[in-house]
Amino acid sequence: MRHLLSTHDLDRDNAISILDIAEDMASFGHRDVKKLPALRGKAVVNLFYEDSTRTRTSFEAAEKRLSADVINFSAKGSSVSKGESLKDTAQTLDAMGIDAVVIRHGSSGAPHLLAHSGWIDVPVINAGDGTHEHPTQALLDAFTMRKKIYGEDSRGKDLSGVRVCIVGDILHSRVARSNIWLLSTLGASVDIVAPITLLPHSIGAWPVRVWHSLDDALASGCDVVMMLRIQAERMTHAYFPNAREYGRFWGLTAQRYRRLNSETIIMHPGPMNRGLEISSEAADSPQSLILEQVSNGVFVRMSVLYSLLTGAKGQLA
Repeated sequence: MRHLLSTHDLDRDNAISILDIAEDMASFGHRDVKKLPALRGKAVVNLFYEDSTRTRTSFEAAEKRLSADVINFSAKGSSVSKGESLKDTAQTLDAMGIDAVVIRHGSSGAPHLLAHSGWIDVPVINAGDGTHEHPTQALLDAFTMRKKIYGEDSRGKDLSGVRVCIVGDILHSRVARSNIWLLSTLGASVDIVAPITLLPHSIGAWPVRVWHSLDDALASGCDVVMMLRIQAERMTHAYFPNAREYGRFWGLTAQRYRRLNSETIIMHPGPMNRGLEISSEAADSPQSLILEQVSNGVFVRMSVLYSLLTGAKGQLA
């Protein structure tokens, strides 16, 4: 595997290899000294054209724990604000002798362009592009589910038989797209729940079952409920009358939370709009794995960086 651009490109063996290496990374994370020398001497650029807290910080932590040299690049305050193109930025960074690029961009397909343009010749990791994909988020979500379901005996296992309900703004969600392909590859069944206005036109070609009623979907039984943020910054039209109505019909309210099976897992990629798509009671409940998702993100991104930059597969030596 040369790049990580889309979960659609991962087969079952590739995905499980990344998750298994992340298990090893997690075991190192409990030591007093958390750093590994695996990427010592390697320079990794975090090329972020969009604002980010969790993803950028998580990648930076992963890179530093692997002893890589980290270069943080933000479009704000750089030559991008003066009109510099992605090509010129990439070639400038390449001339500095970088070994990998982690890119987040507002335009769908930007990481693919960077990886296949010939401008640079290093691994490219997609940290979120437009409304297209966010593969490391899907990997950390799968890792979190697998860890919760199988505990310490999760190595080598997929998610066969697990039913995941993804709820909310599917239309604008790169997280949903990456999760749908990865979860399907790992054997899970995926249901999506959304108002019809927040579903993409291509939904009929996706390996999912579609619901428009959250109450009906939850009543039919979900092992995992993943709530999505309403992405107001990407909305140019009125997709629902108001926030109060959205929360009433498609939010994981306190009342809906109390009706869930006690074993149902609650997830959210963050940042959360409390009181809109998820209530504080649900977000802060014992069934919520939202903070575990954040913690696990570091281990999964360590695994991705390690795999791409060393070519390693399977368990760490």
